[in-house]
Amino acid sequence: MLGYTTSVPRAPNVKWTREHELIALNLYGKLPFGQFHHTNPLIVDVAKRMGRSAGSLSMKLSNLASLDPVQKARGIRGLPGASQQDRDMWKEFHLNLNVLGPESEQLLHDLFTTNNDREVDFLERDRVRLEPSAKSPLGPTEAMASIRVRRGQQFFRQTVLTSYGVSCCISGINVPRLLVASHIKPWRNFPKYRLDPRNGLCLSTLHDAAFDAGLITLDDNLGVVLSARLRGYLPSKSLEHNFSRFEGRSIRLPDKLAEPNPAFLRFHRTKIFQK
Repeated sequence: MLGYTTSVPRAPNVKWTREHELIALNLYGKLPFGQFHHTNPLIVDVAKRMGRSAGSLSMKLSNLASLDPVQKARGIRGLPGASQQDRDMWKEFHLNLNVLGPESEQLLHDLFTTNNDREVDFLERDRVRLEPSAKSPLGPTEAMASIRVRRGQQFFRQTVLTSYGVSCCISGINVPRLLVASHIKPWRNFPKYRLDPRNGLCLSTLHDAAFDAGLITLDDNLGVVLSARLRGYLPSKSLEHNFSRFEGRSIRLPDKLAEPNPAFLRFHRTKIFQK
């Protein structure tokens, strides 16, 4: 386990502060639903750093599951003990992801390290890893802005990849370093949706490149569609293996939070896809 960098007094009943709620909301996106139990080493570790019991954090995550519309649609209720504070924070968090996503990521980050050149990675299910960050630009103002952007990107990537079971929703590739949280509406042109998990797909680097270039898209039934430009390179064993065999197949749906927004997919089909 990583050494603790904070000293938080323990108490039998620690109040759920706004900061703790934000950490829990962030962590909800980082762990699969089936791993919310109080014996999960990751929950035990994070709870200690928060100055809470593992049971308290586990119960909070299960209560948050009852507020997740994707879980509700699948008949998964979570625990029924969500408080009004939980409901208010859930709503505020998801209405203000561009602000509260990076803020919650920074709070979680600071439980593990004070080094802003490291990112906290939860994709290895049995432990937390500290990954190097991209270098910040010179100058304190630019550096702080860069840190906020990186925290937001880390929040988005980890949430999207975890929601899809850390596997490409088209090919099933499950190596984290080969996976991308791909934006449906481009990051550059749609800042409002940059951190919205419903604007993300977990794709392999190859399928991400094809999706961004408009060589593939998804239809109304979330089936894979190949563009005429991509078809122009057929026959090709490599393309047939990596693309043609998935044509018409529906993607693997996410387990929570990040079910793709149909309006975003329509935009991709009409504005980016190269028919």
